[in-house]
Amino acid sequence: MKDLAAGVERRPIGRAFVWLAALGVFFYASYGLANWLATLRAHVPSIVFSWERSVPFIAWTIIPYWTTNLFYSLSFFICRNRRELDAHGRRLLTAQIIAVTCFILLPLKFSWPKPDTDGIAGFFFETLGAFDKPFNQAPSLHVALSIALFSLYARILPRWATIALSAWFVLVVASVMTTFQHHFIDIPTGALLGLFCIWLWPLEGGARLTGWQVTHDARRRTLALRYMIAAAFFAAAGLALHGGWLWLLWPAFAFLGVSAAYLALGPALFDKTPDGRIGWPVRLMLAPYLIGAWINSRLWTIGTPRAVAVADGVFLGRFPSRRDLEAFGEVVDLTSELSRPRFAGVWTSLPMLDLAAPPADRLRAAARVIESARAQRSTLVCCALGYGRSVLAVAVWLTRTGRADTLDAAIAMLRAKRPRLSIHPDQLRAAREAVDGDR
Repeated sequence: MKDLAAGVERRPIGRAFVWLAALGVFFYASYGLANWLATLRAHVPSIVFSWERSVPFIAWTIIPYWTTNLFYSLSFFICRNRRELDAHGRRLLTAQIIAVTCFILLPLKFSWPKPDTDGIAGFFFETLGAFDKPFNQAPSLHVALSIALFSLYARILPRWATIALSAWFVLVVASVMTTFQHHFIDIPTGALLGLFCIWLWPLEGGARLTGWQVTHDARRRTLALRYMIAAAFFAAAGLALHGGWLWLLWPAFAFLGVSAAYLALGPALFDKTPDGRIGWPVRLMLAPYLIGAWINSRLWTIGTPRAVAVADGVFLGRFPSRRDLEAFGEVVDLTSELSRPRFAGVWTSLPMLDLAAPPADRLRAAARVIESARAQRSTLVCCALGYGRSVLAVAVWLTRTGRADTLDAAIAMLRAKRPRLSIHPDQLRAAREAVDGDR
């Protein structure tokens, strides 16, 4: 509803009550069902590391543990508009559905009993025990919801408050172990679930999985299959080796996401902003792949110029560091997988998938941005290595602006400056389509 006098949208209080009531009923019904089904099994396994026996039981940490309920209830009423509220509600609902599904299909159990408690802590433990059992472990729904709640509160509260908020939520996450509610494996799996829900339902509205379609590009399908095989390898290795090797499930999750990007999602997986930033949820969720991509960009460019002059204030190079940026006033960034460093100039991001043919209209858009930028300031056009996506964009710019007679001549010019450039036939076809399109 909009306040007609002020011309701004009121907080949707009534809708917030509906979301809170509906999710509350669903939580207690589904969570209780998962608990009951676990009690019917003859054996419910545990995943526990030997070092967890040394984690102390700290009774008072049940208080920060319980504050998640308070943050949860209040979160619906701090949402500033209906779009934000619905996205937040969908995040929490998705986390509950996925977690409860895991609890039913792959139940796990906490391994040892809690010590007796009394006083205020004892009251909270007794209240918790009225509906909670030593099941419903991985992924920790408590952690997943805490991650989703933190994302909302950090967005709405003043910046100065986020430091205290961050510290408190770290305590909340730690409390799942110091109250003997969860084993360690439940924390990272719960965190990944929370990060996935944040990515899936942006607070600006919409959903990441709408509008996607399976690619018909043979090369993208091949790359998707390779990343899927890598994901399966890491998952199998982690499950087979157990122990600390279970951390391999994280790169397995990341590679599975990248596989989905090549198969259907495209650059939207990385949620990169027009000014080149990748948000913290995606950076954490895909960290194994993103770190590998950054290392790869450095290893493959050892011994080669970081950037070379092309023409009229335009430079071509690898993804820059802060030091690399000192000579430039603007960056045209064609990566989808690397987040920008701190930079005082203008940064324009036109994300494209690595090693795949970009859409012709995206290459034409890049050429227009390059032409506009170079007229005002020295401009670096970059991708991860400066050998592929950036070469295509600069070649299209050279040809469409008449600085090269043909696309082949433009690529020959760039090859002379950057001999290690690598362009696949399907990428070349996309560049020709971009050149031949409406100018």
